[in-house]
Amino acid sequence: MIINGVQIDATFAEAFPMRATRVVITAQNAKWARIAAEAMTGFATSVIACGCEAGIERELSPEETPDGRPGISAMIFAMGGKGLAKQLETRAGQCVLTAPTSALFAGIHEGDPIPLGKNLRFFGDGFQISKRIAGKRYWRVPVMDGEFLCEETTGMVKAIGGGNFLILAESQPQALAACEAAIEAMRKVPNVIMPFPGGVVRSGSKVGSKYKALSASTNDAFCPTLKGQTQSELSPEIESVMEIVIDGLTEADINQAMRVGIQAVCGLGAANGIRRISAGNYGGKLGPFLFQLQEIMA
Repeated sequence: MIINGVQIDATFAEAFPMRATRVVITAQNAKWARIAAEAMTGFATSVIACGCEAGIERELSPEETPDGRPGISAMIFAMGGKGLAKQLETRAGQCVLTAPTSALFAGIHEGDPIPLGKNLRFFGDGFQISKRIAGKRYWRVPVMDGEFLCEETTGMVKAIGGGNFLILAESQPQALAACEAAIEAMRKVPNVIMPFPGGVVRSGSKVGSKYKALSASTNDAFCPTLKGQTQSELSPEIESVMEIVIDGLTEADINQAMRVGIQAVCGLGAANGIRRISAGNYGGKLGPFLFQLQEIMA
């Protein structure tokens, strides 16, 4: 398949089951809502070493938030429910509770409830106050700038992690420009995050390593400097490869995000040095969700 001179490989992205939640962070203004959200979702690019994968889904207007203030929708993904609950509690307590003027609310109301204010309330040292409004429980925790308002629980649902595609270009600046175009388009899709820095990862990995202590190592088949030293997937003109990884609530969400991202890349086309779109997989051994690139773009 060729789109605007860009080859779409006959391959698939391989993804695996996860658990996910969404929270809504509000603050006095959009600046401080984003600061709290960025702190909470930091160091959360990959479950390989971070314990979870997290990111900002989108900005929220005051009309979209429970307390009528500017807000951020953020999502966290983990391999299991216990791990997700622990990551959420730690990150909320250290990064949202501490952020000036912040409040924290559930972003998902279905699924299994996991604690938000239910545990964070104990920081109030007995001075915390509970309120039930429209069937939902909230906690008011005294802090030095006033009060921290937090909903008692948020919902945890089944989700999918590891959707991805690779951008193969003639140069590093061209690959990065294509990634930036893709991320800009993909951030308009609901229910997904791209957890790596700026949504882009240059250090794509494969399962396993020659070193026993490592569970993953560099994807040498797509490293331009190793063309003559390994079984390379790259033709001579390819000098840079970058990857975009997607976590989403459903297969349809990831399909949509991949589609609009690849469309944006192909919009730049071969005239801008974009040669191929491929994907990372492990032959179907890693996870049950296979996102076929050519089917997505058909």
